Amino acid sequence: MTTIIGISGSLRTSSFNAGLLRAAAEAAPGGCAVSIASINDIPLYNGDVEDNEGVPKAVSALKERIVAADGLLMATPEYNNSIPGAFKNAIDWLSRPPEDRFRVFKNLPVGLIGATPGSFGTAFSQYAWQPTLRVLGREAAVGQRGDG
Repeated sequence: MTTIIGISGSLRTSSFNAGLLRAAAEAAPGGCAVSIASINDIPLYNGDVEDNEGVPKAVSALKERIVAADGLLMATPEYNNSIPGAFKNAIDWLSRPPEDRFRVFKNLPVGLIGATPGSFGTAFSQYAWQPTLRVLGREAAVGQRGDG
């Protein structure tokens, strides 16, 4: 069974992107499962917290789910023509400590999708994700859905 971890960059339960992930899970072909994870419990990144307390449990748990998966599907909203802060924060935590970056992301196929009621879809957000994904060692397979 191929397992893909889906993460929505929106914190709203009824967001378009959470819905897009649910649709992806329902449409997954036989032999493939999309398991939806949440970033809701991930705190703001703070190097002092990392140094003094280590990586938070919510981050560690999500990391292990990603490590065990065969792929990552990121459903990104677009806020002010760019990346949602909460989503970028979660990815920043997932790459900490630095030696974990390759353990979590190396050779992991990453898909980047998004949904919005806006006429341009999430194209600007998806474009803005590219430098971050390159640093993580991934070139995302970019697709968009702009019809809300």
